[in-house]
Amino acid sequence: MTFKKTWVSDAPLVIAHRGASAIAPENTLSAFRMAEELGADAIEFDVKLSRDGVPIILHDMTLQRTTDGEGELKNFTLTELQRLDAGSTFSPAFTGERIPTLRQVLDEFKDRLLLNIELTNYSAWRDSLPQEVITNLHDANLSESILISSFNPIALRRIQKLDPRIRTALLIGATTPRPLQWLLEALTPHQDLHPHHRLVNESLIRRTHRSKERVNTWTVNLYEQILALLRLGVDGIITDDIPTALRARQEVRGK
Repeated sequence: MTFKKTWVSDAPLVIAHRGASAIAPENTLSAFRMAEELGADAIEFDVKLSRDGVPIILHDMTLQRTTDGEGELKNFTLTELQRLDAGSTFSPAFTGERIPTLRQVLDEFKDRLLLNIELTNYSAWRDSLPQEVITNLHDANLSESILISSFNPIALRRIQKLDPRIRTALLIGATTPRPLQWLLEALTPHQDLHPHHRLVNESLIRRTHRSKERVNTWTVNLYEQILALLRLGVDGIITDDIPTALRARQEVRGK
């Protein structure tokens, strides 16, 4: 089967933030499967390293918010992490859900969804996460369906050196001062910009598109906000509410 979706799309993309995280435990295979069922174009998920150097899918540096474990992720091996329940804290219906590895996600979804991998090694900027992620991508023979994003300019620079084919995106936080934002954009290799939705305006869209970059904004869940951002010309909406984003996109495309 040939995978036909691409990050360079005429239609704005609906990108499921940590999967269908409004109705399933975030960053789990169940959340990713539900995102696909709901019609998302892509899934966005967070990658960190286990103590033994395996890329796994988890947002927080600690375990207690989303699993039945406690402590810092970096102190646990993959075997120890996969004993944890990553579903019951969300709902008893998901009891037994496990923390997935990056390779599990690639193997299941590589021919079905666009994949936005966020490198979240913010407490260890120079660890081996970029290399391990690229190794996983090469093992899965993937490049075109992948977008790697990060707030970490060092990580994105390393990704581009390891494999220039991989599309990268610079994340910009809501409180980032404008001069720092411009400096990060100038110094960080990237093809896409991922600004917080409060930063998005006509000037940012125009400037970014002039540089042949695309704008995927996060994390937007309200219909009127999504509608306004699509009308400004964003290229992707990162959202927890997939049906609402799809409805807004249909409204814009129908006119």
